[in-house]
Amino acid sequence: MTSIRIYYFKLFYITIYDQKYKRDHDKAIQMKSTFNNYQEIREAVRALCAQFPDEYHRKIDEDKTYPEEFVDALTSAGWLAAMIPEEFGGSGLGLAEASVVMEEINRSGGNSGACHGQMYNMSTLLRNGSQVQKEFYLPKIASGEWRLQSMAVTEPTTGTDTTKIRTTAVKKGDSYVINGQKVWISRVQHSDWMILLARTTPLAEVKKKSEGMSIFMVDIKEAMKSGMAVQPIPNMVNHETNELFFENLEIPEENLIGEEGKGFKYILDGLNAERTLIAAECIGDGYWFMDRATKYVKDREVFGRPIGQNQGVQFPLAESFIEIEAANLMRFRACELFDHGQSCGAEANMAKYLAAKSSWEAANHCLQFHGGFGFANEYDIERKFRETRLYQVAPISTNLILSYVAEHLLDLPRSF
Repeated sequence: MTSIRIYYFKLFYITIYDQKYKRDHDKAIQMKSTFNNYQEIREAVRALCAQFPDEYHRKIDEDKTYPEEFVDALTSAGWLAAMIPEEFGGSGLGLAEASVVMEEINRSGGNSGACHGQMYNMSTLLRNGSQVQKEFYLPKIASGEWRLQSMAVTEPTTGTDTTKIRTTAVKKGDSYVINGQKVWISRVQHSDWMILLARTTPLAEVKKKSEGMSIFMVDIKEAMKSGMAVQPIPNMVNHETNELFFENLEIPEENLIGEEGKGFKYILDGLNAERTLIAAECIGDGYWFMDRATKYVKDREVFGRPIGQNQGVQFPLAESFIEIEAANLMRFRACELFDHGQSCGAEANMAKYLAAKSSWEAANHCLQFHGGFGFANEYDIERKFRETRLYQVAPISTNLILSYVAEHLLDLPRSF
């Protein structure tokens, strides 16, 4: 596979001079972040995103459809295989580079929620799958023949108390029989494979509650024919998410990833990557809101002068910018640890907290300073406003992160 760096430098070199890919708001990306790293990747992703202007994403949101063309373009260019090793057809990049891809998608006005699952799901398979499994799955995922966009962990009765999950996987000959229920499982209808967490040993029979859970690869199309029902959940943002019902679904034994009973430990690799990537997306959103807000307040005149000349406008925007930059630092710290195989749970959680908080505050300021225009669909602010609000709640709530920090970093007694 041609290296992403070489391929996309060529694409960018051609595209940068092609005016049909220029958009007015590209020129508005003038805010001076202190982060200029991975510039080649940033320019390449921006060049691709420029082919999908605001009107495209606005139409997708209005119609509540999936951005197939956009995701296909990212796949064809190799970006969704960024973390797959070169020996399996990917580019062998790290979480840091993958996070830059997600950031730039959101900063360009898109929504990485349509495709980020393939990035963080890679971590679980890459670090814990057998060589045979990697050789079977990864080349087809890298080529785009298969999508691995879904991870089924959350359940309606347990929420974030993952060790209490009730979905079971019972060994039967050379297969496992799955029964149970999952909720808020994203992109199932636009994925070929899904990573499933199920309990293989009853909670009452394990020494530690984090033991006795296992993870499996599930062939979604086959599962929907033989024991898995999918119920879409309409929601505030255009995010394809679902409730899943399992009734005697049989999964081949070879679909078990790693050792039986160690699935919770394995899934943490994916969850830390997920939180870090979503932090990057929020940072991209934050910069998008800042770009739009600063441009508008410089141009908008009321009472004979730009509204951006008022400190009541300047100071909240300056504060938001500082907070986004701080979140960026923590994001790259989490990436550095992850890419070196070190523990990064605290950093991933704090990066997600800071990024989600700063992007939401930037969204509020952007909407406020646009006045009534902020609510008009054609400005895209209300769409991005809704999209970034999600990450105050998912995939881990701000309160749970605060509890984690209090318990594990401040050594305070557990509050729940």
